[in-house]
Amino acid sequence: MAVQPEFQPSKADFEPANFQGESEVIHRPSLSYWQDSWIRLKTNTRTMISLAIVIMLFLFTVLGPVVWRIDPSQQDLQQISKPPSWGQRAILAETLQVWNPALEDISEDDVEELDLDDMVATQSIELVRANTQSVRLRWQPVAGAFGYAIYRNEHRPEDNQDLGLPLGESDSPGRLFYEDRLKLESTRYFYSIVATDGVDEADAFKVIAVDVEQALTFREASVRNLDVSGKQVGDSVELEWHPFGTDYLGRDMLARLMSGARVSLFIGAVAPVLYIVLGIIYGGISGYIGGRVDNLMMRFSDFVVALPFLLFMILFKIAFGIGPGESGIFPMLVALVILGWPGMARLVRGQVLLLREEVYIDAAKLLGAGRNYIIARHIMPNVMGVVLVTLTFAIPSAIFTEAFLSFIGMGVAPPTPSWGSMCNDGIKTILNHPHELIFPALFISITVLALNLLGDGLRDALDSKLRARD
Repeated sequence: MAVQPEFQPSKADFEPANFQGESEVIHRPSLSYWQDSWIRLKTNTRTMISLAIVIMLFLFTVLGPVVWRIDPSQQDLQQISKPPSWGQRAILAETLQVWNPALEDISEDDVEELDLDDMVATQSIELVRANTQSVRLRWQPVAGAFGYAIYRNEHRPEDNQDLGLPLGESDSPGRLFYEDRLKLESTRYFYSIVATDGVDEADAFKVIAVDVEQALTFREASVRNLDVSGKQVGDSVELEWHPFGTDYLGRDMLARLMSGARVSLFIGAVAPVLYIVLGIIYGGISGYIGGRVDNLMMRFSDFVVALPFLLFMILFKIAFGIGPGESGIFPMLVALVILGWPGMARLVRGQVLLLREEVYIDAAKLLGAGRNYIIARHIMPNVMGVVLVTLTFAIPSAIFTEAFLSFIGMGVAPPTPSWGSMCNDGIKTILNHPHELIFPALFISITVLALNLLGDGLRDALDSKLRARD
């Protein structure tokens, strides 16, 4: 076998390499951790839609009342539980006066006694007035009638068993008129007049269909800041829009949703931020120091986790002197902060225990870095990704907690609106006026869903392991 000659390096082998051309071009720019996370976040369509929804909710809460200037506490008893509408018109009317026309000259002695079967319906009914202030009716006498019964229905009655709501009775043969003021709405009513013998009612009846117009007095219009300059009685005026309808007291639902968003989102944002900051401090100290101190601190957090939230909510309300019917926003906030931090503390502790064993932490110590510098420069920035993701999940949880407590009457109390208290009010009228429950429940659902999806996207964008696999 031939022996290979021994390699003898020359001086040229030690010359520096000369790279030219495309080998020196940087194909991918250097990005920081946050820049790379933002690029990854923008590629997630679902997360960007959720972020847009969260921004719109923020604008709805902050700028909404500036644009929509209706007072959320203003009551309009003529607009009770109205469905969503895009504007209505009302006629201007004089202040309602007592209507007391003269009785017809018919005495009980002049009435011929007839059987109920022989009594017929009145020949005609005259409509004197029909608006939301009052409906005034007159009719012709019926032979043999000692009085008349008046009924109101929202559909045309088919027989005398379907006459509707009994309004009252005319207990005199000469009293041939009636004025209805009972919770009138701008709709069509069917009034029925039935003759009676003083005790029982006849089978025959007369029906008149009445279209009731929305009416306002000049004083009511001025209180609602409506422009009535140059207007006269009978002229029409445009009322406020109610795109989300009104509640059981005639208050605008859109204005109350904006005002309620401030309460719900305030609790949903402030409480998580406070207890997450507390958890970061507590868990960071516990994880960095370690040893017996870490063990004692974690056992205390286990004790806090075991405390029942609802019981402490009741105790805090008693301690702060919050009585029945009073708003419990502050006790709710305190209970969330005091009892909500252990989860964040455990998470941060686990991250710190992992980070403090990293090589770059040992390198920083060898270079003379102090404890405060290591925490501020190396540990906290690496924990912030987990903290932000946890915050996006904690906010919808706090919003849902506020809504639940307000729903059961332990949170925000009327007249202060919140989405939870509005759901509590809407559940009472869900069968007849479902919009009073649907809209606040929809806002809660959209907010919670958007924040949860945003949290999922942040978790994927900030996860360094997923970034390494890409």
